[in-house]
Amino acid sequence: MIWTIILVLIILWLLGFFGGVGGNLIHLLLVVALVVLIVDLVRGSRF
Repeated sequence: MIWTIILVLIILWLLGFFGGVGGNLIHLLLVVALVVLIVDLVRGSRF
């Protein structure tokens, strides 16, 4: 579930980066996705 959310956030970030939609909110969502990814990797949990 976390991986799906991270994937969606990265896709939204790419759309905002190349399309100019969303402004700084897209970059904030990417940072949140990276933090969640790092926490998930540190905990060592699997899907």
